Amino acid sequence: IALPNFHTSHNFTLSTFQNDPTMPEHMNVALMTSGGLAPCLSSSCAHLIQKWNDALAAGSISGLTIRCYKDGYMGILTGDSFILSADDMKNIESLHNLGGSPIGNSRVKLTNIKDCVARGFVKEGEEPIEVAAQRLIADEVNVLHTIGGDDTNTQAAELSKYILEQHGGKVIVIGMPKTIDNDVYPIRQTFGAQTAAIEGAKFFSNVVSESTANPRMLILHECMGRDSGYLTAATAQAYLESLNKLDFPSNNPFPTSKESRGIHAVWIPEIAIDIAAEGARLKELMDKYGCINVFLSEGSGVKDIVAEMEANGEEVQRDSFGHVSLAKINPGQYFAKRLATLVKAEKVLVQKSGYFGRSAPANAFDRDLIGRCAAVGVQSAIEGVSGCMGEDEDKEGFPIRAIEFERIKGGKPFDIKQTWFIEMLAAIGQTH
Repeated sequence: IALPNFHTSHNFTLSTFQNDPTMPEHMNVALMTSGGLAPCLSSSCAHLIQKWNDALAAGSISGLTIRCYKDGYMGILTGDSFILSADDMKNIESLHNLGGSPIGNSRVKLTNIKDCVARGFVKEGEEPIEVAAQRLIADEVNVLHTIGGDDTNTQAAELSKYILEQHGGKVIVIGMPKTIDNDVYPIRQTFGAQTAAIEGAKFFSNVVSESTANPRMLILHECMGRDSGYLTAATAQAYLESLNKLDFPSNNPFPTSKESRGIHAVWIPEIAIDIAAEGARLKELMDKYGCINVFLSEGSGVKDIVAEMEANGEEVQRDSFGHVSLAKINPGQYFAKRLATLVKAEKVLVQKSGYFGRSAPANAFDRDLIGRCAAVGVQSAIEGVSGCMGEDEDKEGFPIRAIEFERIKGGKPFDIKQTWFIEMLAAIGQTH
């Protein structure tokens, strides 16, 4: 693989490769990961690097340079990047075994100038989007792979549009939809969400034993999910499937049982929580089993909690994107205090599986999904088509394609009308 030296002068521009359509072009590809972690970042990097090398080997392109921007948009703004050598890519499949991001993440909003200046990413008077554009132009990037959520990918699309309109250059953007919330329109399944659910179930399979540590124990398992209850519901489903595979003694005489270790409530943002009614129902189960296990989405009841805090004159902290800081308002503790009184719990335990689940390496399901999307994404890039990769649920058969960025939007709610979810709630005695 011939890798150009980017510190020397070149006589071509971003769009030079389009001048001779009969010749396969040398592709200058850049990768970046951004936002929170998900069990897909390392696998996405591995698949993309491999698919680009496959394209080179097949003669689809004449040459290849792969640059990695460190720490997401921070790396683009500060010019912090490195180029992979041929030797660096020899054992790239080893990245599949790693959680987290091999090149680092950050949360940066290019339109939040004040935040970018305060964090030292740009100087006073500079516009982050212009600084980012100049960096991609200086690095002669043809294709930018953004591995992140809806904010990451739509920002990249705006950056590509800005470069075209303000500088006459063309950067193809191929987004890879990373979010364990699985809440991006119109993508059927986002990368890492299924792995995070399995890992969250694994987490709770240990934590649930704390129900035997004290009489009248209340355990709240708080799962990530700001606007969507997908992760909480999928984690609950995965946990119950694993619980049903466990053996207990014949004619089990012990107080610990499949029922006491089961799930007694699943609270998600899409379902209003009648805390009084749920408290009465769950108290009966507490009296029967001596413990209660609740799966709670971190976004449940947030609007009510925020309204209560603001009414009390308390400051509601938000991030650079304007999102409420869920760690600060702590929905798990909020509901734990109220429910503990209603069920007469002697001890309360709130456990969050989010960091455990999101930091895992991708499982076989997600690796396969990422690999199929990466293959189509690289081909789309070669053809000059930008978009966010995924199974397009608005198209018949859910084809994997580069979905138009103007159709990409976060905040997709979990579909509570799905048969498996309705049956799960019915099995645990919860109505909605």
